[in-house]
Amino acid sequence: MSPAGAVRVRRIYDPVTEQDGVRVLVDRLWPRGMSKAKARIDEWCRHVAPSTELRRWYGHDPELFTEFGRRYREELGSGEQESALAHLAELAQGRTLTLLTASKDPAISEAAVLAELLEGPS
Repeated sequence: MSPAGAVRVRRIYDPVTEQDGVRVLVDRLWPRGMSKAKARIDEWCRHVAPSTELRRWYGHDPELFTEFGRRYREELGSGEQESALAHLAELAQGRTLTLLTASKDPAISEAAVLAELLEGPS
């Protein structure tokens, strides 16, 4: 996308650190058992999350992650999701942005796909 600061991916359940910078929850649904006070997020960008249909199809199956990433990138190319992705890119300008998810394995989550897009080609 554009020159961004560091983009990190973490679980919402992990302890907050000073290195987190701007903390943004990117899940469509609020994480179970997490209070808004404990989450200490700067923003909840639910509109950037995958569609309900895509999320249900994927089910966080590691074998489907590559195809999930392809389909999700396609979704991010239009409408509300495209605007939300642009907003995240603005938030990342020159600072650390931590994308938060409730996924058990953030490395195969929508947050990982978003981080890759925001960081751009290496």
